[in-house]
Amino acid sequence: MLLLMAGTAEARVIASGLAAAETPAIASLAGVTRDPKDLPIRVRRGGFGGAAAFETFLDENAIRAIIDATHPFASAISLRTADIAQRRGLPYIQVLRPAWRAEPGDNWTEIDSEQDAARHIENGATVFLATGRQTLPGFANLSGRRLICRQIDAPDGPFPYPNGRFLVGRPPFSVADEVALFTKLGIDWLIVKNAGGSASRTKLTAAAQLKIPVLMIRRPPQPDAPRVETAAGALDWARGLEW
Repeated sequence: MLLLMAGTAEARVIASGLAAAETPAIASLAGVTRDPKDLPIRVRRGGFGGAAAFETFLDENAIRAIIDATHPFASAISLRTADIAQRRGLPYIQVLRPAWRAEPGDNWTEIDSEQDAARHIENGATVFLATGRQTLPGFANLSGRRLICRQIDAPDGPFPYPNGRFLVGRPPFSVADEVALFTKLGIDWLIVKNAGGSASRTKLTAAAQLKIPVLMIRRPPQPDAPRVETAAGALDWARGLEW
């Protein structure tokens, strides 16, 4: 059985390829999104509950190889998975899309964490947070700015700070969509994680067109392990395994 650590667009493509090839596989979704798109292979939802529980899962499901197609910022999961795979002698590969690079017209400032944003954004600014609700604790020091956090799911409760609100929206968003939204909201700053990928780069193109400065959060450390950049590369790797 092959374990696909999922949660990205690449993982959906990989799942379809594994199903078409009739490769015995199971996908794991962390459960961050409440209503993720269906996958054509068996799916396990929710966290594992630590390294020991993860290893138990590997044993109980006779996992013989792992494709890690989690988000570039799910580094704790990737680091743990790669370490356990290496220790157990399991074939492992990470699917890591290339990071975004600034292009002509972009006005980016790279930062290491959410807490660094306050050093760059002036009081009174309207800030669009395209970093997800899980990052909100890191923006506690952005008082004095108006915060708008976009997320896929409806919020479980009120915004954690009096100076902000949630905005629900499910991607993809076109450049025109983002230009219209940023203009309507009067956005002064955009904060994003360097997730990479073409589909979600539209907000950066929109920011460049509107001359909105961007704070780009650098990626965390990644595993020192075999890696490909595309779903096709991961499927080629899987085809080379001996089952």
